[in-house]
Amino acid sequence: MAWVLKMDEAIESGLVHDFDSSLSGIGQELGSGAYSMSDVLALPIFKQEDSNLPSENETKHPPFQYVLYAATSPAVKLHDETLTYLNQGQSYEVRMLDNRKIGDLPEISGKMVKSIVRVVFHDRRLQYTEHQQLEGWKWNRPGDRLLDLDIPMSVGIIDPRTNPAQLNTIEFLWDPAKRTAAFIQVHCISTEFTPRKHGGEKGVPFRIQIDTFKQNETGEYTDHLHSASCQIKVFKPKGADRKQKTDREKMEKRTAQEKEKYQPSYETTILTECSPWPDNAYVNSSPSTTPAFTSGQVSTYSVPDSNSSSPNHQGEGTTQFVVEQLCPTATIQEAQQWLHKNRFSTYARLFSNFSGSDLLKLTRDDLVQICGSADGIRLFNALKARSVRPRLTIYVCQESQHARSISQLANLQDNENGEGDSRAIYVYHAIYLEELTTAELAKKIATIFNISPNQINQVYRQGPTGIHVLVSDQMVHNLQDESCFVISTIKAENTEGYHVILK
Repeated sequence: MAWVLKMDEAIESGLVHDFDSSLSGIGQELGSGAYSMSDVLALPIFKQEDSNLPSENETKHPPFQYVLYAATSPAVKLHDETLTYLNQGQSYEVRMLDNRKIGDLPEISGKMVKSIVRVVFHDRRLQYTEHQQLEGWKWNRPGDRLLDLDIPMSVGIIDPRTNPAQLNTIEFLWDPAKRTAAFIQVHCISTEFTPRKHGGEKGVPFRIQIDTFKQNETGEYTDHLHSASCQIKVFKPKGADRKQKTDREKMEKRTAQEKEKYQPSYETTILTECSPWPDNAYVNSSPSTTPAFTSGQVSTYSVPDSNSSSPNHQGEGTTQFVVEQLCPTATIQEAQQWLHKNRFSTYARLFSNFSGSDLLKLTRDDLVQICGSADGIRLFNALKARSVRPRLTIYVCQESQHARSISQLANLQDNENGEGDSRAIYVYHAIYLEELTTAELAKKIATIFNISPNQINQVYRQGPTGIHVLVSDQMVHNLQDESCFVISTIKAENTEGYHVILK
């Protein structure tokens, strides 16, 4: 029995020795460098995969980051833009962060940058009538602003400015190297721009957009650096908190599978990069005097006859109108600015590689297919610069100019031994009427001769035998289109005004 056990031990010992020997030889024949990882990574297949990876330099890195300290809504689907609820008039912090890497934008190190913060409409339908909407809000809320800067709470803000003509805009300087926080207050409520439907209202979303600039060679802050925005809704005081709570409760009632389709709610809102606001293409260092939502630094023409003689002009007392026609020679950047200025911001990214000539080559059917029926037709009309024909057009000439032209003609005939010549020039001004009222006619006549409409007491038309017939709204309605009149004025008795006579 003992002999059997010794035999088992000897066999087992031999097997272990043979197994160890066999293991000790593995790898010795191939050599220590046979499976070097550097050689493996040098294979063509790995080189090809490496070349497809984006390099660090190619990755776009924004120079700044703006964080709004307000929670995002949990009731936003995964692929939609975040939505943040704000209370009317409450101060919310917007942290301005320097996000540059080492060596990025060294020219602004130790220098100030300028940021313009504005509240704009997110809804495309309201973008078409932004100026009218804001004018209506201004009329109902005299003395109020849509956007304010809470200066006592703000940190690192230098030279803050607000323009009385731009109720939705604030601007300031700040040092990226220092802690900067702007506390903003939004005073317009989302439901103020929504018509009542079936007894209830649904507020429209706004956008908070920040555009940042550096100084140019002349010291003006016109060189664009970065733009970012976020979507917001504004409620009456404490309404945003209630809405946030309601959304959170609705999400808690959903199943786990349904919750996966929605974004989580975050305590802060990070503004995402966007195209610069079109007005900022030519930003002045001083506050602009143009109304909100209209570009004050675009090409303009002086109208020789009447400021409001253009059929589409809606100005009051100015002598310029904005040129909105897109030129075929416009660059891609200029085409983008034209799209933003004419309320086609939604399609700016879609046409991001289109120049002016590219856009003008698109047919009406092309635009309808790309943008839908309503926007496609509107874009086509805007590209072709189609204007609405005025209801009535008349031509007027001042009597002194008319008499001077006749005198010049008489002198010319005398100098040429009485030979007739019809080369005398009578300068007439075109007046385009839309409302067909006496007040509108008097206002546009006053503009032509650079006087106040209040200085015109009455407008008369010279009738048979030289009588003066008082011009009424009914008479304006019955004027023949493209009629010509010579205008004379007589001093009104007991007043500093004038009576205008149409001959």
